[in-house]
Amino acid sequence: MAGIVIIGGGHAGFQCIDSLRKGGYTGSIALIDAEPHLPYQRPPLSKSYLLDGADPNTLLFRAESWFAEQSVALHLGRRAEAIERAAKQVRLDNGQTIAYDQLVLAPGAQLRPLAVPEEVAGDVHYIKSLDDINGIRARLDAVEEIVVVGGGFIGLEFAATAVKLGKRVTVLVRGERILAQSVTPELSAFMQARHREQGADIRLHSRIETVTRRREGRLTVTTSDGRTLACDLLVAGIGVTPDTRLAEQAGLDCEQGILVDRHCRTRDPSIWAAGDAVCCEHPMAGRRTRIESVQNAVDQARVIAANICGEDARYDAVPWFWSDQYEYKLQMAGLHQGYDRVVQRGDMDSGKFTLFLYRGEQLIAVHTVNKPADHMAARKLLAAGISPTFAEAADEGCKLNALLKR
Repeated sequence: MAGIVIIGGGHAGFQCIDSLRKGGYTGSIALIDAEPHLPYQRPPLSKSYLLDGADPNTLLFRAESWFAEQSVALHLGRRAEAIERAAKQVRLDNGQTIAYDQLVLAPGAQLRPLAVPEEVAGDVHYIKSLDDINGIRARLDAVEEIVVVGGGFIGLEFAATAVKLGKRVTVLVRGERILAQSVTPELSAFMQARHREQGADIRLHSRIETVTRRREGRLTVTTSDGRTLACDLLVAGIGVTPDTRLAEQAGLDCEQGILVDRHCRTRDPSIWAAGDAVCCEHPMAGRRTRIESVQNAVDQARVIAANICGEDARYDAVPWFWSDQYEYKLQMAGLHQGYDRVVQRGDMDSGKFTLFLYRGEQLIAVHTVNKPADHMAARKLLAAGISPTFAEAADEGCKLNALLKR
């Protein structure tokens, strides 16, 4: 009997299963994922999983027995090859077809590959899947020098972990600052200084020109600024692109991602989509946008499950993000694009501060470092549409939660 089929076993796919069952859905659920592993958490991959040498089972959302108890049919290590909308079925790479009443697409994103000669492409390591990181972990003990390409969260989290493990790390950044797409210049400068203090060599305006393999197995990297670096490990974290292949093949609307409405439904009323592959309507953005974050995937999956269970749920949760680098916890709430004023609360030198980002007098985002209480309060303020005055934002004596009474 046809039920719900979910393609993608990441955070969105797992959350959809959990929320469906908690919401009272009793029909059949099938999960299709190209990876052979049970659904697992991805944020620890670049951090604690490498640093602590943890057992892979500690990453699992649930043990295999849980999926059996929830009557979830697992199709792991199987790739969905096509969506046959007229027949309402999914065709797998082994020729099997699975019928659906409702289909949830959660394919995530594809890695952006580093442009290197074909003969050394296999020497480039990436950080996305458990297999990726296990490949890195198997080599780390014998590695001394590492080159990381990319100054975003993934690259910098891995760089911080490698430095903690005693490795010599060089980070190549194409632009003029690290974290350029994610945080303000003030926060970029703060974190860049922290990385350099810890011993990481951050090189801005630098990209790879050539990579060659040396006789002893090491790599030689030549950069655009004319420098030559020898390394034992080359790791790239240069971004991702939404995986829209199945959706496009099925004739669904795609533009910078799979297009969905406020209910996370595609133009096919039987097909929903969540996670990094989705371009969605969001009231805080004022336009369609694609949000790459664990929490976005989880929130969208909850909306889908609620709608399937009969509610009228809409995706309007405040987006939030986090990153752990050394002893610094960065937490970002809201969408900061288009801000024109920054108000700082706290002293950066203390390693604990908050940046309030405004468009005009409207608070649109808050970035914090080691200030979890401010982060939680900021999410509530943004959800309520309440903007502290500039003076209130700067005043550490002003209790943010008290402003919610407005």
